[in-house]
Amino acid sequence: MSSLKHPVGPQSSRIYWRRRLVVGLALLAIVVVVLLIVFAPRGKSDASATAPTNTPTSTPRHTTNPTTVPTTAATASGKTCAASAIDVESATDSNTYTAGVQPQLSFSITNTGSKACAFDVGTAKQTFTITSGTEVYWKSSDCQTDPKSTVVLLEPGKTLTSTPIAWDRTRSAPSTCGDKQREAVPAAGASYHLKVQVNGVTSKTTKQFLLY
Repeated sequence: MSSLKHPVGPQSSRIYWRRRLVVGLALLAIVVVVLLIVFAPRGKSDASATAPTNTPTSTPRHTTNPTTVPTTAATASGKTCAASAIDVESATDSNTYTAGVQPQLSFSITNTGSKACAFDVGTAKQTFTITSGTEVYWKSSDCQTDPKSTVVLLEPGKTLTSTPIAWDRTRSAPSTCGDKQREAVPAAGASYHLKVQVNGVTSKTTKQFLLY
């Protein structure tokens, strides 16, 4: 028979069992320590910590917004657009303006034809006109400076929007261009209409707004 089950010698069986229990616990502790060392969580390695990620980064691109009317001189090749294929629309940034707020005037131009064509949309070809009733109060061409010719290629169905210009709420006339102060137009709820012409094509409707 096994001596573990039937201990022999002068010592009592209780002492033998106690010794074997101590030895067994010691062995168990060693096994636990080894397992902890082998399976303990580890930090990320240097390689993984410094590995580049695949997160995309945006690269800034210096481009011109293709939907904005250029403000610099330019030429483009192509057949000239027929006036019947061009649509101009007047626009303001608001319908009403409180005292001291200057209306921002702009326009959009669209090639309604089926083919791309060239068209001069430059400031030399733009005229903003503000009227009230039958009276003309302001024209951008009265005191225009540094007009430019800007021929662009308009794709079919493409719309370009102009950069807004501010109206200082005064009357204009070629004779007043050098004046430091010009006569202010009536306000207090007065109604005005903006009409825009680009290279001979006039907006079909005017844009109405009120001044206070």
